[in-house]
Amino acid sequence: MITKTVVVQGMDDQEDVNKVRLALHEVWGVDSVEVSLSKKKATFTYDETAASFRDFEQAVHELGYEIKTEDGVAE
Repeated sequence: MITKTVVVQGMDDQEDVNKVRLALHEVWGVDSVEVSLSKKKATFTYDETAASFRDFEQAVHELGYEIKTEDGVAE
């Protein structure tokens, strides 16, 4: 299992948080997801043999959000 914390660009309210959380939860292999509006971050744990970071990136991108690693770079 891998745990990633990412910055979510474009989240402005609780509805956005719910959309991002649901999108991340729907990725195959995800174990847990936490999304913080105040920090504009999401932390998720997943099975690296079932999913890749790119899968999570695509899931939120389809909703109009972008995720970057905490150092500000996409993986």
